[in-house]
Amino acid sequence: MNTDKILAEKIASEYVKKETSKIVALKKLDAKAKQGAQIFAYTFGIVMALLFGTGMCLAMEEISLFAGYDMLVGVIFGLIGIAGMAINYTIYKKILNYGKQKYGNDIILLAKEIAEEK
Repeated sequence: MNTDKILAEKIASEYVKKETSKIVALKKLDAKAKQGAQIFAYTFGIVMALLFGTGMCLAMEEISLFAGYDMLVGVIFGLIGIAGMAINYTIYKKILNYGKQKYGNDIILLAKEIAEEK
């Protein structure tokens, strides 16, 4: 048994260009169609939750930033945060539908090719 030969073949196999299968390409297209909506939804949701939390802290006067107007500013921040969190899902669905329209034809064609092969 020649271990050098086995080791050489193993190392060489790492550098050989591999063909991607159609199912991998289909999964990548699907992920690409959903990626923008997911990134937006998480980012926007986190920012709005932080804004809401800051508003709560200001309203309860745990932090003081606006000398005498903390309660009012806190309520305004809180309402903006609540409104942002409330519309986040609606915006997510619109961005997701845009991504599905953009990549939908490619995904359907590739899915038909895969289904016809088998």
